Amino acid sequence: MVSPSDLTDPAPAPAVAHAKTSGPGSRDELPRIVPRRNVGRLLAAAVALSLFALLVDSVVRNQAFQWDVVGGYFTSAAVLDGLLLTLWLTGVVMVLGFLLGILLAVMRLSANPALSTLSWGYVWVFRSTPLLVQLLLWFNIGALYPTLGLGVPFGPQFVTVKTVNLLGPALTAVIGLTLHEAAYAAEVVRGGILSVDAGQTEAAQALGIGRARALRRIVVPQAMRSIVPTAGNMLIGTLKGTSIVSVLAVHDLLYSVQLVYHQTYQVIPLLLVATLWYIAVTTVLSVGQFYVERHYARGATRVLPPTPLQRLRVRLAAFRRSLLSLSNY
Repeated sequence: MVSPSDLTDPAPAPAVAHAKTSGPGSRDELPRIVPRRNVGRLLAAAVALSLFALLVDSVVRNQAFQWDVVGGYFTSAAVLDGLLLTLWLTGVVMVLGFLLGILLAVMRLSANPALSTLSWGYVWVFRSTPLLVQLLLWFNIGALYPTLGLGVPFGPQFVTVKTVNLLGPALTAVIGLTLHEAAYAAEVVRGGILSVDAGQTEAAQALGIGRARALRRIVVPQAMRSIVPTAGNMLIGTLKGTSIVSVLAVHDLLYSVQLVYHQTYQVIPLLLVATLWYIAVTTVLSVGQFYVERHYARGATRVLPPTPLQRLRVRLAAFRRSLLSLSNY
């Protein structure tokens, strides 16, 4: 028999009372999250900074560098004239080289086999020959063609001019560097165009847009994302590559420095002057390349890459947080 007392619910167990204490040992407080200490990373940073400090100390305290001489010639008239010629030569070669390179890239992508073959042959020849050899050949072009003329093929010539009077050292450097640059620019432009999805061109044709307009308004703006980084590297390479024209007695930055240390015999300080100017100009070009890449990345990424100033702010904020976390211990 089940008694009525068995049908009733059992009495609830008494609740366990938790004592609430106050103070740092209270159970109600959440545990503090402490970032993990990466000892290996700290040691690697300390070793790298120590080696860098030793390198800076050896450069600053070494009297053989003659930093007073470097400062004296850094803004001299001869050096600045050479720097201006280097910048002018770099700008002219890049503009002309990319104009010719765009033409060669369009020819290479053409359905015309003659144009495609000629473009491929041009790129093959100029990429296979060292730049110094090309410059020396153009400098001695008078041995092959003493005179240049304009007239009827295999017929009379109306205008003739001596090659020696026409091609000076500066013009020879411009021609040689431009033709060499165009071969690489053609491949850069061609690779950028091929990186764009073929559906973009098909959609433009479906809308009735002509091939030339689609290339100019649709394909090229998207291809710039692939062209700009490589073109920026080519620009920096051309800036440094112009120093090779010193073999033609063109008064660029390196040749101007050489003229000075041939008179003063201060080779190391004058080479440091040229090095510092190349570093300064390359830094400016690198910053400009970053902002151009950021401009053409607007349609490809939802969030634009941070600028150097924004990165610096983030790193300073992280450094402050790390100092605060260390001070809590």
